[in-house]
This record gives sequence, C-alpha cells and structure tokens, in this order.
Amino acid sequence: MTDDILRMHDITKTFPGVRALQEVSLSVRRGEIHAICGENGAGKSTLMKVLSGVYPHGSYSGEISFDGEACEFSDIRDSERRGIVIIHQELALCPQLSIAENIFLGNERASRGLIDWNQTNHEAAELLARVGLWENPVTTVSDIGVGKQQLVEIAKALAKRVRLLILDEPTAALNDRDSAHLLDLLRGLRDHGITCVIISHKLNEIAAIADRISILRDGRMIETLDMRTDEVTEDRIISGMVGRDLDHRFPPREPRIGEEVLRIEDWTVHSPTQHGRVVVSNANLTLRRGEIVGLAGLMGAGRTELAMSVFGRSYGTNISGRLVKNGTEISVRSVRDAIRHGIAYATEDRKRYGLNLIEDIKRNISAAGLGKLARRGWVDDNREYQVANEFRTSMNIKAPSVLSTTGKLSGGNQQKVVLSKWIFTNPDVLILDEPTRGIDVGAKYEIYSIINRLADEGKAVLVISSELPELLGLCDRIYTLSAGRVTAEVAREDATQEGLMRYMTKGQTDTTNGRSTETGRSDTTNEQE
Repeated sequence: MTDDILRMHDITKTFPGVRALQEVSLSVRRGEIHAICGENGAGKSTLMKVLSGVYPHGSYSGEISFDGEACEFSDIRDSERRGIVIIHQELALCPQLSIAENIFLGNERASRGLIDWNQTNHEAAELLARVGLWENPVTTVSDIGVGKQQLVEIAKALAKRVRLLILDEPTAALNDRDSAHLLDLLRGLRDHGITCVIISHKLNEIAAIADRISILRDGRMIETLDMRTDEVTEDRIISGMVGRDLDHRFPPREPRIGEEVLRIEDWTVHSPTQHGRVVVSNANLTLRRGEIVGLAGLMGAGRTELAMSVFGRSYGTNISGRLVKNGTEISVRSVRDAIRHGIAYATEDRKRYGLNLIEDIKRNISAAGLGKLARRGWVDDNREYQVANEFRTSMNIKAPSVLSTTGKLSGGNQQKVVLSKWIFTNPDVLILDEPTRGIDVGAKYEIYSIINRLADEGKAVLVISSELPELLGLCDRIYTLSAGRVTAEVAREDATQEGLMRYMTKGQTDTTNGRSTETGRSDTTNEQE
C-alpha cells in the first residue's frame, strides 16, 4: 500500500535563541521503513519528539495527521494510545529492575491488581527471543551491557500495540552481527504491517533497509529519496546532510610508527559476577608509538573487559599477566596507577561513565588531571579555565563557553570533551572504546582527525570499534577477539571485512605454543590460541 499513515506539515519548533525546526513537512507511507538522516543538531530527534508528544501540542506550530485523522498529542502516553511508540537514543530503563519488569513497566501483566509473574516472564522471554537477546527475563538490567539494554528497549516497544515504531539510533550500541539481526527484525515487522521510522548515522544500514530516506539539515527538510526510483548513494546522502561533498570518509595520514610503548602479555581476566568464568584468556597485544591499533570483536568477545582491566583493573577479578611499558614491567592496580603510568581509557558509555553531564565543560576536562592544576591542595581556577579554553579551541568544541553544561552538547562535542579530559593527563597510551558511537558523519571525520593527530604526536592509540569499516579506514594493525581470546593480528594492507569477521567468529585454534601463522597469509597475520 502507498497511502500515508503519517503526515506532518510545516512543523516549526523553537527553543530560546534557537529554531530547531523550520516548516518541516514529512509523510510516511503505511507499512514502510522510512529513514531520517542528518547531522547532530539537524532536528531529527526534535521532529520525532514533536510527533510522539514529548513536545506537546502548543509548544510547536504545524499540523500532524495519523491514519487520516488530525492529532494533537499532549504527552507520550497520548501518542502511544494511538499506536505510536518511540525508542529514544537515551535509554529509559530502570537499572535496579529485572529485564521483564522493564519491558512491562507501565504496561503490567496483572489480574485483580496483582502482577502475574509467570505470564510476565513468559511473555518477556518470547519478546527477548524476537530481538535476539538470550538472557533470563529475571536478570537485573544493571547486570547487562549497554548493547543488550538497547535490545531490552526494543522488546519493551514490541510489548505495546505498536502501529508506528520510531527508533532513534537503534543500532548505535550494537555490533555488526546484532545490528544485522535487528534490521532483519524490522523487515519482519514491516512485513506484518508495522510502519517504522528509523533515525541512524549508519548510512550503510539505512541503504540496506529503508524504503525511503528523508534528509534534514539545520532544521529544514532537504529532500526525500525513494530507494526504488531515485539514484541513492551514500555520497548523495552525505552531501544532503552536510551541504558539501566528503570525498574521503577518513582523513589522510602517513604513519610514523616508532618503538614499542606497551606490551600486554598472557592477560587473563575472570568475571566479577560469574564465579569461574574467564572473560579474557591469555591475551597478548603490543602498541607502538605513533601507531593506531584496532580491536575488533562481536558483543561478548571481551573487548571492553580487556581494556578496563588494563586500565587500573576497572573490571574483573583474579587478573593475571604482565604489562610492560617502555621495556619495564609496571604494576597497575588502580585508575590512579594507570594515569600515573601514562595510560588513559575513554569509555564506550560517555554519558554514564565518561562525563558529568550536569557539570560544565571546564570541570569535565580537568576531572582526571586535577593534580596538574592544584597547589597545596587548591585548584587554580584561572589555570583550569585557561586549560579548558585551550582545549575548546584546539578540539573545536562547539559551545558558547567552557562554562556551558556538558549535557547540552551534541554527541560529537561531548566526545571531544571526553578526549580532552584524557589528553590533558598527557598519556602515552590512549584506549578509545567506541569513540564515534552515536556521532554523525561530519563529527566522525573530526574525531578521526583528532585520533590521527594524537598518533602523529607519538601517542599509541588502541581503538575498539564495532564498525569494521571504521577500523579498516583508521588503523595500522587490527587484533580480533573471540570469546575472550585474541584470534588474529592483521596488518592494515591484509585486512578485509570478511577476513576480520572470520577471525571474530573463530573458536580455539590448534596451535602448539599459543601463536601460529595462518598458511597462505602474510607473516603479519597471526592467530592466538
């Protein structure tokens, strides 16, 4: 069917001093997957919040019709009663409750005022199976990672009688395999008559799944493309998003790789919550000055756990192995030790662990290096302000002042604040965990440029990413991790998406001494047992 289930006409939304949307019109056909693209700040999420009632009628101008009827939603429950369900980019889960409790929160399975826990857990298990999350429904949400929490959000939306499902960056926290599963799930929903609107920065996913694509820039609708009739390429989408062509997705770089800075030897980490479970097993990695090294792996492979355990044992128990920095073994038993030895770690979850969102930019940048600003126990406020301003300029942090609240910045600018915080500690080794997650294509280029600059300054950079094209475009070498074991070390010139995925899904190898070279490949490609 080609009739419109949704029409938004001349939507204008203004915040103090900012016009977020200007006469935006959007039509969504019944039973289609409609993608909305645009840089951070283009107005994508604002438009969807207008639609879902987060911004109620009266706070914007324009008209909305759903299923042929004019709508004036006063809140999100009002839109949900009509079958419009939105999954926000910011997860809305209660970490102390179970997965099942979160899925049915406000939509409880109850009889005579009492919750039917058997029915609740049974239905939750069915929904988890649909989104490909194989967790016990009674598991507490705080005990699962951010990627799995995103899947819980999707299951929560499916528990409602949804007719129009809006997903704001649904795969931002997912690896390639889980993202592909989600896209298949959306196709299945479409085949069963559920209309989907998806906001995403992952243009390859949009091209693979969308029936039509609408592009927003600076609060205006640029164009809507039909995948069946229009000539749609990533370059055309990017040009519409940023108003210019990006000839190269990754900035040019001539690597100048020096001596070894950090060697991780026979590194083994046990789970702090599951007795006897080995999360990282006998991992061996090396990092050199001026080098960008990638770490690839599927969800649950142990990438973040490896990084956090190296960074002052922030994760894990019964950690064994050696850390050798500049030829000398070091003891790193706390975050303070890690910083003192020149190791920095930028978390994958910047909003929860990387930043104080209610604090200003200045305080966030200085947080990890206050000792450099203090005299006799007192922080030099003028110096702190000066340092933050220098980073605001050098990192191109787009904010009126370093006194601006960090939580009000776009994802790309928040990530620049995270990087500034750790660069200020003057590390020799930077571990960047999903450094471009939830960031638009223009901001990604800026982050890549910063990473290149750090390597050019002689830093050793380890990049963990779920996006294989990102690792291939950025890194000099790539390690793959599967079930806590390093399965390969691949030089840039030998790396392909297919090859990396093969190593990422590899089980234990039959080697005699823990390392072997795969027959028929370069000696720079090694397998670890």
